[in-house]
Amino acid sequence: MTIAQALDALAARLGDRLGRSPSDLALHGANEAHFPAMPPDAVAYPQDTAEVAAIVGICAAHGCPVVAWGAGTSLEGHALPVKGGVTVDFSRMNRLIEVRPEDMLAVVQPGLTREALNTDLRATGLFFPVDPGANASLGGMAATRASGTTAVRYGTMRDNVLALEVVLADGRVIRTGSAARKSSSGYDLTGLFVGSEGTLGLITELTLRLQGQPEAVASAVCGFAEMAAAVETVIATIQSGIPMARIEFLDRAATAAVNAYSQAGLPEQPHLLVEFHGSDAAVAEQSARFGEIAADLGGEDFRWATRPEERNALWKMRHNAYYACLALRPGARAIITDVCVPISALAAAVEETAADIAASSIEGPILGHVGDGNFHAILLVDPGSASDHAEAARLAGRMAERALRLGGTVTGEHGIGMGKIPYMPAEHGAAWEVMGSLKAALDPQGILNPGKVVPQ
Repeated sequence: MTIAQALDALAARLGDRLGRSPSDLALHGANEAHFPAMPPDAVAYPQDTAEVAAIVGICAAHGCPVVAWGAGTSLEGHALPVKGGVTVDFSRMNRLIEVRPEDMLAVVQPGLTREALNTDLRATGLFFPVDPGANASLGGMAATRASGTTAVRYGTMRDNVLALEVVLADGRVIRTGSAARKSSSGYDLTGLFVGSEGTLGLITELTLRLQGQPEAVASAVCGFAEMAAAVETVIATIQSGIPMARIEFLDRAATAAVNAYSQAGLPEQPHLLVEFHGSDAAVAEQSARFGEIAADLGGEDFRWATRPEERNALWKMRHNAYYACLALRPGARAIITDVCVPISALAAAVEETAADIAASSIEGPILGHVGDGNFHAILLVDPGSASDHAEAARLAGRMAERALRLGGTVTGEHGIGMGKIPYMPAEHGAAWEVMGSLKAALDPQGILNPGKVVPQ
């Protein structure tokens, strides 16, 4: 049994929908982060669940690795075929299958992106709330348990996926969950596959929870003289029970980056970006309460945005912050950290991280979805500098260890992939071996996305 034999069988089944051109392989071997290129042996483009099952069945018969591909935006090397094999690109399975407004849910194929879904939903008065920034595919977002700027109010993909259709490693197709809002029937297999990063099965259909479009939306940005005051404002706001839709943090360096990249015109000091959803009265009250807290802690230069175009510009600036930080050091690559701590530990985590970076030899702007304790440092390294990479690895390691010491996790939203595996024993202990046992039970040959998440 060989990969070559699997490819011959797949070519007979898929024809020109099995890509083997150098450009196709290069595209599916690249990544958004610092990992080296790892092209697959071929790229399959299925059109429906039956074809995905056939592809996996053929690969299983020949012991050929199978790696799912959504939009390629993951940041821990999730979709890199470290052992070669076949990448399954879901871009042609991108339909909105059904919208059920009365049940506030949608059924979608995995290749549909979150922005395309929300465009299709505009006439319904509903929207899908999970916003990781990138226009990621919904299948990929489920596989990595993505979250983002709105998680503080609407939750992560874990909270917004009701049911799945999944192709297992032997080609069987199963369905998990239902359209009901809750269930106590058996194991939570939906929760098992959400966040499994393609190591347990390939997601071919999702049933998603939708939200009603809020009557009123208000966004604002405000600056602080010191980072500690901004972080304390976040903590006080959350502990006061104000229902924020978003509350984001930019440190001084990140603010300078978005000014240069997006012509934001913000004072070069730490900033919070906030948003409120609800009725006109509720948004007005929440905004006023937040303004009082921020002012008490030194917030200044409030800029409110109530018109859609102003809000869109504000959040586009935030979503482009990664590219803005990269532009601070032309030619650099980013090692993107991602930790999450209990909200009570946020100030200590951010301040200690900032002190570490200030004492280091590389730049590392800090930003994040701090309303749920999740933040990132964008560590900028010279791709050819071994010392830069070593320093970034040291800083990232200290962030991970700090997060665990403070009762948090080494990843709040980016997932494990291949980049965070070294931290799994410290975070999970014997539970990591249990994850490996689940993997072995569902994928005994180890063909699904090998080299990721579980003990190797």
